[in-house]
Amino acid sequence: MIIGIDIGSTTTKAVSIQEGQVIHRVKTKASDAVTSATGAFGKMIVENSVKIGEIQRIMITGAGAPKIKDDLFGIPTGKVDEIKSIGAGGTFLAGRDNIIIANIGTGTAIIDARNGGVSHLGGSGVGGGTILGLAKRLFSVSEFKSVMELAGRGRLNQVDLLMEDIMETDLSFLNRESTASNFGKMLDNARNEDIALALINMVYQVIGMLSVFAAKSRNTDKVVVTGNGSGNLIGRGVLEQITLMHQVRFEYPRDAEYTTAIGAALSAAP
Repeated sequence: MIIGIDIGSTTTKAVSIQEGQVIHRVKTKASDAVTSATGAFGKMIVENSVKIGEIQRIMITGAGAPKIKDDLFGIPTGKVDEIKSIGAGGTFLAGRDNIIIANIGTGTAIIDARNGGVSHLGGSGVGGGTILGLAKRLFSVSEFKSVMELAGRGRLNQVDLLMEDIMETDLSFLNRESTASNFGKMLDNARNEDIALALINMVYQVIGMLSVFAAKSRNTDKVVVTGNGSGNLIGRGVLEQITLMHQVRFEYPRDAEYTTAIGAALSAAP
């Protein structure tokens, strides 16, 4: 059994892989990398009754990986480049090579994985961290669940300037409900619910368009979405609208939020 641990800036994820199959998955939060890694490992073995002797190797990746200097619990422990982990995990979950991956975490990384190689096309500091940071500042909410609940009751036309505000008819492939300017209207009576929805809309529009540009540059019409942000249902709706406009389809494989940890574990395979 191989344990893969992705020590992120906000959340640490761990998986166990045996005979090419993902067996266990856990998530933890902690204030430092060592606590995060050991906590995720401990949660893995306690919750799933995994015996230490069953574990052949631990592979660590993510922002906090450099802070782990020694083997964990006497088990051989290696480190894997985060971009390579995303590429390996993404192709494994997608079931194919030659893909573009949009990995949405605190920020967003766009990865090109093809012919066994992985390259970092670019990315953005816009991601889940953007939503939480602005939500905390704008309406004093710091839990993602609360932001989503607010956004579910929001009205985008109270905050965003839409095409219908400036055009009487559709423009090219843009319909009248498309955003012309994020936060470009911001009515005085806009509610926290409206702002929360506009935040998510803005972040996923940026991610979606970066993904479209990356996909078109590699002559593909599909993007595999991974990372914590892959499960955001409102965000998925935003990406669906981008699909309608630009004919680039977004895919969400099972276990997408664990992609980087899975990729790290797979790197230990002979």
